[in-house]
Amino acid sequence: MNEALVLANFDSRVARREGRRQFFRAAGLMAGGAAGVMALNAGGAGLMASANAATAAISDGDILNFALNLEYLEAQFYSFATTGHGLPASLLTGTGHQGVVIGGAQVPFTDKVVKAYANEIARDEMEHVAFLRAALGSYAVAQPTIDIDGTNPNGAFSTAAQAAGVIVAGQAFNPYADDISFLLGAFIFEDVGVTAYKGAAPLITSKAYLEAAAGILAAEAYHASLVRTTLFQKGQAMPSIIFKTNEISAARDRLDGPSDDDQGITLDTRVNIAPLDSNGLAYSRTTGQVLNIVYLNPNVVMRGGFFPGGVNGVINTSAASA
Repeated sequence: MNEALVLANFDSRVARREGRRQFFRAAGLMAGGAAGVMALNAGGAGLMASANAATAAISDGDILNFALNLEYLEAQFYSFATTGHGLPASLLTGTGHQGVVIGGAQVPFTDKVVKAYANEIARDEMEHVAFLRAALGSYAVAQPTIDIDGTNPNGAFSTAAQAAGVIVAGQAFNPYADDISFLLGAFIFEDVGVTAYKGAAPLITSKAYLEAAAGILAAEAYHASLVRTTLFQKGQAMPSIIFKTNEISAARDRLDGPSDDDQGITLDTRVNIAPLDSNGLAYSRTTGQVLNIVYLNPNVVMRGGFFPGGVNGVINTSAASA
């Protein structure tokens, strides 16, 4: 699918959802936390004033800006994988430093089903970026510098794969090489997005924001399930695939601290498409734990991994692993 067709499909889906965006703008998304309850108008002036009044407080807008950084990462990865191009320039501007995308390439898909899944997820992720930016208005952060290179042995994908033992030190992991590599690259992100939105839910004070975040969480869970199911199916003929996904899961768990917040696509030799706790609930991660994973560092840092210069916004520091 070429870039023009992807953008055309995106435009049509955006049009169908414009009424919903107008509702959020008209109703006023509420900024929470100690900054006070302030209506977010179409330009986002309310949230900007809230942040200026109490920079130490974390508002609902700050939480969704944190999510927007993650959506930039996912959307750029899927956009390059399906079209060979990144997001349109109109979706990259905002507050903070606007960075560049390092790497990215179109995947030479041979499996029509995997290609179809990739195209669908790419459209959804682009819509998530557009939706959050529209809701946040002028308070929306710009896209930071993102590393999605598949050729550099020291790049984020390669570092993650080396940490998981999928490749050895000095090798490069290229998620754009083929269908399986693409799925493994997608697997690195998708489960993290689900746990990020789940973990953020208790922090959101506005019902409008919470409903929007729940909608994105559900979409990310569908994506994660698609990726996990496809990897499991392909792993029946190639067991090394299942081994790699389980090792990637274990690496994520090591990065975010001592708690057990991750599971591979098999568990005790049985299929494990939905990674859940003992109550059958999806796992949660704090913003700091999420940043531990995307920064590829278990320590307290403000940049690294997939975000070499850090993320934009108030929430930008990873957590201590101990």
